[in-house]
Amino acid sequence: MKKPNLDGLSLDELWQLHEELNRLLSIRLTAEKRALETRLAQLRRENEAANAPSEPSPRPKRPYPRVHPKYRNPNLPNETWSGRGKRPKWLAAALRTGRSIEDFLISNR
Repeated sequence: MKKPNLDGLSLDELWQLHEELNRLLSIRLTAEKRALETRLAQLRRENEAANAPSEPSPRPKRPYPRVHPKYRNPNLPNETWSGRGKRPKWLAAALRTGRSIEDFLISNR
């Protein structure tokens, strides 16, 4: 693109060129914005179609039975443990002192 000689233009001619550039920029920016919004709407539709559940789950999860406690803290009887998951601190501390895990079994099972 050839660079126009702006030094030879009068103030009125420069102002007219400024207004023409603003008009052209506004038209092109509006067209570009419209194209981007159209593309964004298309991508949203594609995303919604991909994320839509194809079919509902066949049945709800089955309820698991309650696990009863197997071990009890003799110092605080309301602290119990079922034997699943991480050992509670009171039991781990007692085992470190040399006691056996059988010492904490709940007898009436």
